[in-house]
Amino acid sequence: MKPVLLLNFNLLDRQIVDRDGIPVGKVDDIELRHAADGTYVAALLTGQQALGRRFPGALGRWITALAARLDEHDEGPRRIPYDLVDHVDAAVHLSVRRDLLAPPALEAWLDRHLIERIRGAGHAG
Repeated sequence: MKPVLLLNFNLLDRQIVDRDGIPVGKVDDIELRHAADGTYVAALLTGQQALGRRFPGALGRWITALAARLDEHDEGPRRIPYDLVDHVDAAVHLSVRRDLLAPPALEAWLDRHLIERIRGAGHAG
């Protein structure tokens, strides 16, 4: 029998780490799917577009709109399929390495428009 998760308590705002313990982000929202046998968590959503939806009024719309504008591929919030989750405790632990996931839209935008322009940045790491 699988353990019962209280979505608001066990998942939202939890740190997500990859299989090596490297931070991936925080759970900003949850994507649910409805099936004949019930409702289940399909994906964890991270990033400013997902987070902005949780703020009421103009602030939430502003955060979401700004994040969407910076997302050049209009992909929406970063989506991590729930089948990549290994286990949940104080953090959400993934079964894969961070570099196998798509980068967050804001991080990708900053890399393209800021970091790549810094002399020698391509040799960092």
